[in-house]
Amino acid sequence: MRPRIIILEDEEGSRKLLSLLLMRRGYEVVSASEPNLCPLYADLDTFCSHEFPCGDILLTDNRMPRMTGLQFIARQQERGCKGVVHNKAVISGTWRAQELETATRLGCKVFSKPYQIDEIFHWLDEREQTLSPERKLTALDEN
Repeated sequence: MRPRIIILEDEEGSRKLLSLLLMRRGYEVVSASEPNLCPLYADLDTFCSHEFPCGDILLTDNRMPRMTGLQFIARQQERGCKGVVHNKAVISGTWRAQELETATRLGCKVFSKPYQIDEIFHWLDEREQTLSPERKLTALDEN
């Protein structure tokens, strides 16, 4: 099974470029301008009802219109998301000290814009080594 990466990036050009580069590397890519594909995004009272994670890896921009990437990841953890937190990375052009502390507390990888794509590829290679060949993912049409 190819690794599934979820990309959340509100800037269309960045999202499309990153998606294309990752698809060329053989990943299954699901991308969106905001995390609205996740039921935990819209409903504060919802808990994750999936048996398996929706993706193997999450790459999210931190500055999105309705919620930061860090807020979304915190909500996922609070609401029982099955995704592995060490397989989640947050990207931003500006980092405040408090945001970096939050990312560390959440266990997320941090990238700064402009990032070097090789840095992301290296991190993805490391993350991919931790994926079990027997893992299962939620079919995204179940959301």
